[in-house]
Amino acid sequence: MIKLFDAHCHLQDPKIFNHAPKLIKTALENGIVHFAVNGVSEKDWHLVKQMSDNHPSIIPSFGLHPWFIMDRTPYWFSSLRKFLDSTPSAAVGEIGLDKGSHGKMISFTDQVETFRLQLQLAKELKRPASVHCVRAFGDLLDIMKSIGPFPQGVILHSYLGSAEMVPEFAKLGAYFSFSGFLMAMKESKAKKMLKAVPSDRILLETDAPDAVPKVNNSESLFLVDVQDSIANDGHPKQMLNHPANIQFVLSYVASLLDMSKEDVADLSYRNAGIMTLARLLSNSSSRIWYTSLAVGLYGYHRSTF
Repeated sequence: MIKLFDAHCHLQDPKIFNHAPKLIKTALENGIVHFAVNGVSEKDWHLVKQMSDNHPSIIPSFGLHPWFIMDRTPYWFSSLRKFLDSTPSAAVGEIGLDKGSHGKMISFTDQVETFRLQLQLAKELKRPASVHCVRAFGDLLDIMKSIGPFPQGVILHSYLGSAEMVPEFAKLGAYFSFSGFLMAMKESKAKKMLKAVPSDRILLETDAPDAVPKVNNSESLFLVDVQDSIANDGHPKQMLNHPANIQFVLSYVASLLDMSKEDVADLSYRNAGIMTLARLLSNSSSRIWYTSLAVGLYGYHRSTF
């Protein structure tokens, strides 16, 4: 069976949190071996921590998403540092910049300030960062240039930027993660952009419960059960993405790259593993805990570690 690493998702999201164990079980049965679960605000960091403690397959990330910066407390940054200090396996994320329809309602000056603080913290602690960027790639590149490079990596999650910017981001240590949102991009543009990404910088993700892949036969998708897809706040039912749908992202990316699914799965899994192990092996307290990950990812490359 093909092994996959979901480089970015939100299994702590209130819409699916109560059903996460079931979703994880189904995903594991379908070859998704690890999940990078990203917090978005102070209110959910403890849930991400709890999930990673209960599920060895989860790689936790803690960060303040630009959509939620208005809700931050005066102690948000010290709290973030405490979560990261107490969780050596954790990355920083989801953080970022947004000038889209949602982000334009939030002060961009505040977005830049909180983003810079978190990106600098990621570099200081030698952790990867998972970055959300909507219509702000020029600003993002300028900030990364002023702080970088980033040997531990910066994941540009659900990347939909231009092919022309890929080399400059890659030079700074960026990885490019692709989700179902890629299927909404014009195919010729998506293909050009994908082919510009170095093979050792490609990652795959679901961004579940968002970014449902666009497929011809929706019945083939893994979806959260309809009766389970009601948010705790009573909002109407909606189509929610399942981490097992990374298989459809894999197929689409492979077709655009003119590669086999097996080859794309292997390189994306290896890329995610390199980032994870580089971080964990630099911290002695987490080496033993992640020995199984190292063997699973690199049983055939032991000599490189």
